[in-house]
Amino acid sequence: MKSTRRSFLKSAAPLILSSSVLGRAGAVSPNGKVRLACIGLGGQGTSNLRNFLADERVEVIAVCDVDAKHREAAAALAKLGKADQYNDFREVLARSDVDVIMNATPDHWHSNVAIAAVKEGKDLYSEKPLAASIAEGRAIAAAVKANQRILQTGTWRRSGMKVRMACEWVRNGYIGQIKEIEVGVPGKFAVRGGFTGLEAPEAVPEGFDYAMWQATTVERPYTAARCHFNFRWVNDYAPGYITDWGAHFLDVAQWGMGMDESGPVEVEALQVKRRDQGIYDAPEEFTIRYRYANGVPMTMLSTTDPKKYGVKFIGSEGWIFTEHEKLEASSKDILRIQLKEGDVRLYQSKHHHRNFIDGVLSRGQVAAPVEIAQRSATVCHLGTIAAALKRPLKFDPKTEQFEDAEANAMLMRPMRDPWKIA
Repeated sequence: MKSTRRSFLKSAAPLILSSSVLGRAGAVSPNGKVRLACIGLGGQGTSNLRNFLADERVEVIAVCDVDAKHREAAAALAKLGKADQYNDFREVLARSDVDVIMNATPDHWHSNVAIAAVKEGKDLYSEKPLAASIAEGRAIAAAVKANQRILQTGTWRRSGMKVRMACEWVRNGYIGQIKEIEVGVPGKFAVRGGFTGLEAPEAVPEGFDYAMWQATTVERPYTAARCHFNFRWVNDYAPGYITDWGAHFLDVAQWGMGMDESGPVEVEALQVKRRDQGIYDAPEEFTIRYRYANGVPMTMLSTTDPKKYGVKFIGSEGWIFTEHEKLEASSKDILRIQLKEGDVRLYQSKHHHRNFIDGVLSRGQVAAPVEIAQRSATVCHLGTIAAALKRPLKFDPKTEQFEDAEANAMLMRPMRDPWKIA
């Protein structure tokens, strides 16, 4: 196996991988279990790992992380030895005994890992947002389709009963015609570790492959303040809560509107506030206004009031608010509604991770497939681009192009060789 890994890494370009298992129809191991490898094992990656370990149909056979502390802790959870711990994700993908991949790398790694995984014939549970830019997400969707893979994105609110009920009531007109949608996400960065973003460069700690961690992006001096959980506050890697929480709630808004195959046609950042010094340069406070082709406006705003985190559908005959555990409405009568025969009923999933394994085994539908994930992530990225350019923008969701050359130049984020994707 060691010889195979060395020859693979020596000969393979980052995204040109062996095609020996392409077209495989979801084969499982002789013991009947889906063999899973986990790539990216920080907080969310470890949470995903625990969920898959709890599924009796899954066998976790490998873990991968550029931080030795993360991968060793994950290996202990999965009861794996040193031979099944990896620093480089390409070594994991070279294993023919891996059926599926869990990808919880930082946003700037999502597309490289995802495209490489599906080209190697692996099904994929991939964290939200689908990708770090609109064009990267489209490249993932194309690769998933071409290689006939199952992909579930980690927008797990689609597997929440209360969210689904809210969207069904909206879709069936129980609050009348939709007049407006409000999406609330956190304001002010929740920085972990006591960092300020003003820290000076420091030595890379032993056991952390920082060169690999940042490889797709512009090279920056190391400071612990920019890595792990806090990467999301640095624009090189992610645009803050616009994509972090926006990926969840804009997805719910799209679902409730019946816009899973489309998106907004106009976007404008009405208010954007960033820190004026330090490395945390993602938008921290913002108000972003969208408009759909049917005339419905949607506003995403940052707020320090946790009660406003979620999606509020405002109709001509009432309103519905949902987050995950929350389901509120303008009247108790709305909350008592029972769907009738002939009403639209949305896809039902009771557990996001188990739903993914269901799809792997059946080769059928999953709650958050790649095309839906691309559309929802695109809404986030529209907000990011509008916040950067500070002017109204028109967008065609069919072609995924703006009527603005500078905005179109931002459809793909800058990536360093050899990690660029077409």
